[in-house]
Amino acid sequence: MAYRINENCISCGACAAECPVSAITEGDGKYEINPDTCIDCGTCASICPVGAPEQA
Repeated sequence: MAYRINENCISCGACAAECPVSAITEGDGKYEINPDTCIDCGTCASICPVGAPEQA
């Protein structure tokens, strides 16, 4: 199950920089995770300072 980024996102980009498969891109007001690319590794959730990435 892929991760998604909730509304807590502060657009810091920490998750995108650490994603091993480049599944995270800057969206409109927050970052977004491509569910087709996400490998469900949890790196984004572990690096995020506000806990925005969560399992969908």
